[in-house]
Amino acid sequence: MAIRFFRSDDLPRDVISRDFVGEKHGGIGACVLFVDAGPGEGPRLHRHPYVEILIVLEGTSTFDDGQSKRIVEAGEMAVVEAGQAHAFTNSGLGRLRQIDIHLAPAFATEWLA
Repeated sequence: MAIRFFRSDDLPRDVISRDFVGEKHGGIGACVLFVDAGPGEGPRLHRHPYVEILIVLEGTSTFDDGQSKRIVEAGEMAVVEAGQAHAFTNSGLGRLRQIDIHLAPAFATEWLA
């Protein structure tokens, strides 16, 4: 076995993130998003059939579970259970940088809004 190294800047770009998709890198059982979102940016309400862990590194994010909202700041994290509706928006004035870990080798997203 070998240790493989990746730079987030070299990963494919999505709307607000750089995405490491485990199945494209030897069947690793997780996907990792390096989020860099401007004020007001973020995904609309959705859910996944697996657990997602969101770690706020910098900025302020407002998390929405479809019924209530909560502000999450740098140094905090959220664990979203499989099937739970969720969304987040950069609600601060600066950049939102967070790491989102999907506990599956490929993305599976059901958009709700």
